[in-house]
Amino acid sequence: MSDTMTAIAIEGGKGPAAALFAETVARPEPGPGQILIRVRAAGVNRPDLLQRLGYYPPPPGASTILGLEVSGEVVIGSGRWKEGDQVCALLGGGGYAQYAVVDARHALPIPEGFDFAHAAALPETVFTVFANMFEHGALKPGETLLVHGATSGIGTTAIAMAKAHGAKVIATGRGADKKAQALALGADIAVDAKTEDFAQIAKAAGGVDVVLDMVGASYLDKNLDALKLGGRIVYIAALAGPILEVPVMTLMQKRAVLTGSTLRPRSADEKARLAAEVERVVWPWIAAGKVKPVIDATFPLEDAARAHAHLEAGEHVGKVVLLA
Repeated sequence: MSDTMTAIAIEGGKGPAAALFAETVARPEPGPGQILIRVRAAGVNRPDLLQRLGYYPPPPGASTILGLEVSGEVVIGSGRWKEGDQVCALLGGGGYAQYAVVDARHALPIPEGFDFAHAAALPETVFTVFANMFEHGALKPGETLLVHGATSGIGTTAIAMAKAHGAKVIATGRGADKKAQALALGADIAVDAKTEDFAQIAKAAGGVDVVLDMVGASYLDKNLDALKLGGRIVYIAALAGPILEVPVMTLMQKRAVLTGSTLRPRSADEKARLAAEVERVVWPWIAAGKVKPVIDATFPLEDAARAHAHLEAGEHVGKVVLLA
């Protein structure tokens, strides 16, 4: 095993997709309680785009290399993991590389029948959806979820996990094609957010209990309008506005909850707790064929710039993955 590896860097420290390039750097060494993974695939996520632009720095102690989820083989083990085990893992950073270190508790076994690309598409998305839709949003079987950005990596996963949980799903996407794709992915009702009023459609269907929102401020009023009494709106991003002007009386009348969270800054212990819950709840759904990530495109690690440009174009359905 070489002391060096190929990793993706950002020319000038931040910039457009074209600023990404491959360079040779020192291979990381695992610390106490960590494992070293020979990375075979790495998921590409919107937080990576934000970090590349200089808006989302890694938390203290995390690698400055992009990449929040990987799959591969353990080459130095710890805890439950030994050399040769195939795992996928949630990282604080460092995924766009041939090797990555991670807290052993943040790795999970690759589900049977999954290749490395599909396994790498699991951790960041599944952990995010689980924490926000089930824990913060408290979605229950028989309730109705409204998910925006239905054909994104988060959206496709949220549809599958909500349906596996026994919930009804109303999904929005921008354009007739994305509406059709959301239905094909399992949504009960799909809405073209360009031409249709999702709040009116949701109310006609009885209203929604939980909204999983990555859009932000521009959707707040319609989200509240669509919400049932006691409903919950959970924010996981703010692509169309980070500042909410909240109609307090409507919030009070609906007895609504506005909440949200990020995943990356959570403590190692909290991520370990979440990993254990995901393995307990979601991995059986995966084994039963109820949840499987949708892969839109794969790119070689060295083509990370093209992968970022593809994600930024917004035409993808599901996940974009790098193959190392």
